[in-house]
Amino acid sequence: MTTQPLPLPDNAELLRLDHQVCFSLNAAARAFGGVYRDALKDLGLTYPQYLTMLVLWEECAPQPVKALGERLRLDSGTLSPLLKRLEAAGLVVRERSAEDERSVVVRLTRAGEELRERALPVPSLIATATGLSREEAHTLRALLEKLTGNLDTAHGGR
Repeated sequence: MTTQPLPLPDNAELLRLDHQVCFSLNAAARAFGGVYRDALKDLGLTYPQYLTMLVLWEECAPQPVKALGERLRLDSGTLSPLLKRLEAAGLVVRERSAEDERSVVVRLTRAGEELRERALPVPSLIATATGLSREEAHTLRALLEKLTGNLDTAHGGR
């Protein structure tokens, strides 16, 4: 004799793991992490270090640590050790701002600038790994930005 599971009330469906957007996002983030680990191995960068370098390559000028943290959505407790490791690797230099002694700025070294050329294939590798069209990736990014904004608002702003 086989037993049948009890039917769940409609609202109990809300508690199913496969109905959780947060779980899907977390699973995708973990999958991205594996692909990025492989793509960044030869560059000697972790994913957070790569994101930091992207901002520095994009701006092409010394960046205040505070501005980097805001752009990357990282607090100083996370960003400071990350910058120390990039500095130890000879990719960046941290120094006091000439305009405001209380502020620390980060600038690329020559090695950090040269690493940019070696990093150029990474976005294409990642795009290929996603299997998404350019339009799908654009739509997904827009939805994720909207989601982030909504969650920030719900959480009291950021």
